[in-house]
Amino acid sequence: MNTSGHAAADVRDDAGGLRLAPFRGLRYVPERVGSLAAVTSPPYDVVVRPDGLLHLESADPHNIVRLILPQAITAGTRHRKAAVTLDRWLADGILAPDPEPALYVYEQQGDGILQRGVIGALELSTPDAGVVLPHEDVMPHVVEDRAALMRTTAANLEPLLLTYVGDDGGAAAVIERTVLREPLLATTTEDGFRHRLWSVTDPAELAAVAGDLARHQALIADGHHRWATYLRLREEHTAPGPWNHGLVLLIDTARYPLRVRAIHRLLNRLPVADALAALGDSFRVRRIEQPLPAALEALEAAAADGNAFLLAGDGAFHLVDRPDPALLERTVRTDRPHAWRTLDATVLHSTLLDHVWHIPDAPEDIAYIHDTQAAVDQAERRGGTAVLMHPVREDVVRDLARQGVTMPRKSTSFGPKPATGLVLRSLALD
Repeated sequence: MNTSGHAAADVRDDAGGLRLAPFRGLRYVPERVGSLAAVTSPPYDVVVRPDGLLHLESADPHNIVRLILPQAITAGTRHRKAAVTLDRWLADGILAPDPEPALYVYEQQGDGILQRGVIGALELSTPDAGVVLPHEDVMPHVVEDRAALMRTTAANLEPLLLTYVGDDGGAAAVIERTVLREPLLATTTEDGFRHRLWSVTDPAELAAVAGDLARHQALIADGHHRWATYLRLREEHTAPGPWNHGLVLLIDTARYPLRVRAIHRLLNRLPVADALAALGDSFRVRRIEQPLPAALEALEAAAADGNAFLLAGDGAFHLVDRPDPALLERTVRTDRPHAWRTLDATVLHSTLLDHVWHIPDAPEDIAYIHDTQAAVDQAERRGGTAVLMHPVREDVVRDLARQGVTMPRKSTSFGPKPATGLVLRSLALD
């Protein structure tokens, strides 16, 4: 067990913690698809469109991307298309529900990482309850789109990634016993990660997991927009029922630490030359003629001393650091904790995007890209500017979340993220 760098377990004395319920998972029938690997996908917001989307669609006619990112001219048509596709796959036996409600132990292994956690239907709660802690703001148009998709399909198509800081309680023991059994499924995706899934249906083991998790709170590691979507749909369905829960994967990061990576910005309409010219003397700028790995090392070194960014899009890299303190004082809110005021994402959005570059907060102006090389490539192709970021430590994220302070949207990328398509939740079955 690796517990280095983690706070003490987030035990709640009032037992008002996580309430994870079993559900009848929808899963692909292996005999009806080319392979389980060919029907899976990264989470919807990680798929690099359009290349990644087309690649997944061509991998198998039943790839889950046809549900999470359906293609049509209008939004309403897209969502109805997903619902029709889901119904057809159920009728044709491509997807089938498991015979009884279960929690699912999920394991990912690859790239030097072993991650294990529990997938279930989590009772929803608002941030003021202090049970599930968001750490990032959300974009309303994304929540609206995800809500329309969930509403139309009546399904949770992919689990959110939540973390908690556990101890040696019942959930950990159940997980470690379960992985010794034969899994329901095992597959290796094209990124080299191995995925295994088990069901837990024994009442005593379900009770052990539930009792343990009820003592803890969780941090949303990935899926803020989907969590906000869950809450919106719960408001629409006031009677007790399946809309009061949402599909999540819970990882104890005291036992299985996640990697925290940055999410980069692509400024579609701002050429690098214009971005640099607008900086004036407010930041130090150094041109780096070396390849991307060396430029990222320079970014990491600069970030150790304060705010730093790497601009790309003109065939070179430009390290931007040492912001003018007076500029920060004028542009960054003072009613937030020091840790928030000094975040790279805060300085990027409050100082650079809002006051220096005057970039509108609109999808056509700013794209959020997880893959570093893809961000650089797209900036060069479009004549825009990629702003490459340095990741934030998990303990900083969790501390701010506990204070009720949200970071700028898309500030972090926790991983590895669960593969989409291994288990779905139909609200009609709950």
